[in-house]
Amino acid sequence: MSLPRADSEAVRRPVARRLAPYVAELKAELRRTWRTPAFVLPCLLFPVLFYLMFGVLLGRGEAGRYLLATYCIFGAMGPALFGFGVQLAMDRASGLLTLKRALPVPPLAPMLARLLMALIFAVVVAALLIIAAHVVGEVVLTPPQMAGLIGVSALVALPLGAVGLLIGSHVGADAAPAMVNLFYLPLALLSGLWVPLSMLPDVFTRLAPLWPTWHAAQLALHTIDEPASGSMPVHVGVLVLVTVIGALLATRRLRRIG
Repeated sequence: MSLPRADSEAVRRPVARRLAPYVAELKAELRRTWRTPAFVLPCLLFPVLFYLMFGVLLGRGEAGRYLLATYCIFGAMGPALFGFGVQLAMDRASGLLTLKRALPVPPLAPMLARLLMALIFAVVVAALLIIAAHVVGEVVLTPPQMAGLIGVSALVALPLGAVGLLIGSHVGADAAPAMVNLFYLPLALLSGLWVPLSMLPDVFTRLAPLWPTWHAAQLALHTIDEPASGSMPVHVGVLVLVTVIGALLATRRLRRIG
């Protein structure tokens, strides 16, 4: 038995009212992000350009498929780390974070909006990489493989967003970009995202399980049926653990500094 039209509208109205602050925060976050070309263009274009250089021009055989998976993870790193780490530090320095706390806005709305922004960027970059790999690199993926690779890329926004949140809650606006780069670039190299770890000294392979991005890369390789190391449930567990620990420590820090 269906509800009368008036009753169904009455049910939908409170739901829409509750979601309105979250939607408004997401729109504001997307508007602010897209008005910053210095952030948008590198995040969208650098992973594709690097893939075309290393995965297509210099790559041979299976290298194109391997680097497609790992560059999808690399493409998801930038928006998550910089979007959370640098932007949060800037919001703290400018007083915007304090202002939002004083407004009648759900406490999680700004963080969820930032997370959705990172997810959107990760999905867009992965889609661009898949298109480039197919058109230029002649890498053929099935629809389930494409969906799986995009899904894993989006998943990376959670642990790396938590790491960025932790950085942004501890350092100031001036130091945040340098601190994020200390994580961003070494993690990409040490996790085998730029070149396969087999091309690097053995110590890189032994240390690789320490980095969350390596676990994400193994999941990405698994989704396109490329050889991957370790257990898939373990990789997922590590990413979840990094997300939870990073978010908890960052939340504790933000509460302490008011």
